[in-house]
Formats: sequence, C-alpha cells, structure tokens
Amino acid sequence: MNRRDDEANELNALEPDLREAVGNFKATVDAWSEAMMSRPREVKTPARINWSAVTKWALGCLVFAGTVSGGVLQNYRQQEVAKIEAARMAEQQRQLAAPKVSIPDDELMANVDSDIAREVPSALQPMASLMTDDSNGN
Repeated sequence: MNRRDDEANELNALEPDLREAVGNFKATVDAWSEAMMSRPREVKTPARINWSAVTKWALGCLVFAGTVSGGVLQNYRQQEVAKIEAARMAEQQRQLAAPKVSIPDDELMANVDSDIAREVPSALQPMASLMTDDSNGN
C-alpha cells in the first residue's frame, strides 16, 4: 500500500464534517502551492561591486598610512639629531674637563709684558705705520 491509500482510509474513518474541513484545507494548500509555482519570478542579478567606494576607501587608507609613516620618520630623525647633539655636548664637556697645558710662568709674564708694552693697539697698527717719527710739527 502506498501513502495515498492510507490517507484515504483515515479520511473515511473520520466524521463527515471533519473530513470536509480537512479536504478543504488540503484543496487550499494545493491551490496556493500551484499559484506559487506558476507565478512569474524575478531574475536576481549578482551583487555588483561599487568600485568608486572601494577606490575611495583604498585612497583613504593610503593617506592614513602615509601620515602615520611620516610622523614615525620625523620622530626617528628627531631622536637621531638628539643623539648627535648629546654626543657633541659630551665631547665639549670632556674637552672642558681635560687638564689644560700649563704655560711656564716666565713665558706667560713675557706675553703679558709684550701686550702691555705696545704703544698702539693691534687694531690701529696699520695707521701707526703711516705716521712719521717727526710728528712734533717742526
């Protein structure tokens, strides 16, 4: 026996009102199914990619990456300059702290005497050579 025969036997066993209600329900479901199967269907096209939005997003990412990398590069250069400056300052401090070569007292006193004994300051030395020794007006 197949299923339809089983359903027919069950329907015969039910009361006539219930059998009529179940029959109407089955006819309604069959009609609805047939209507759905025979209706015209829309052809759905695959989703298209919006290339302008993708391009804008990619360019925005590039600008962001460029800005961030520029900031990182500038920070790196500032650190390198600071290291060089610190090394230069340390070298200056080391040179200042190094013991100075001492000049003997006799030589130092001779330099002081020669600087004091000048008749004309060194800036006016070219003009002094233009003057004659006979400046008494005679």
